[in-house]
Amino acid sequence: MERLLGLIVKFLPLIFAVGFLVPVIRQIVIATGMTPPLGLSTLNFALLLGGGWGMAAQFRGRWI
Repeated sequence: MERLLGLIVKFLPLIFAVGFLVPVIRQIVIATGMTPPLGLSTLNFALLLGGGWGMAAQFRGRWI
């Protein structure tokens, strides 16, 4: 159980990005009527943007 909690804490930036940022980005794109570039769906665009931001935070250790 302790190892599982350690893994969860270790990957918390990615979990936050996928669980919170991706849905928020997707809803913002839908609400503004923006068309994602390159013919991507809103979900794919949000996954690229939010997931990329989460991965950057994971590797750098900070969000900004």
